[in-house]
Amino acid sequence: MAYVYLVLAVIAETIGTSALQASQQFTRPLPSVLVVIGYGLAFWFLAHVLRTIPVGVAYAIWSGLGILFIAVIGWLVFRQPLDLPAVIGMALILSGIVVIQVFSGTAAH
Repeated sequence: MAYVYLVLAVIAETIGTSALQASQQFTRPLPSVLVVIGYGLAFWFLAHVLRTIPVGVAYAIWSGLGILFIAVIGWLVFRQPLDLPAVIGMALILSGIVVIQVFSGTAAH
């Protein structure tokens, strides 16, 4: 169940961060409310994850996936360019998450 909560935390954080961009520095009410709700839910789910998964591993996965999702949303929705070094860097982040999940005994702790 911890990984379900972790995925939900990443999704909530992604929604909150996307809404932060859309809020235009908190000048638009609906996206501003989504920021608060998104981050609130993200931290609530992350708190539940920490019952089972060590904080370093949980945060690495949460932040890494959040970076990837936000970069894709920024590219698709907000038309923010991604150059080759950015894509390579994000591939390395994804590789790090895979290494943690496949090879680390800490992740399964």
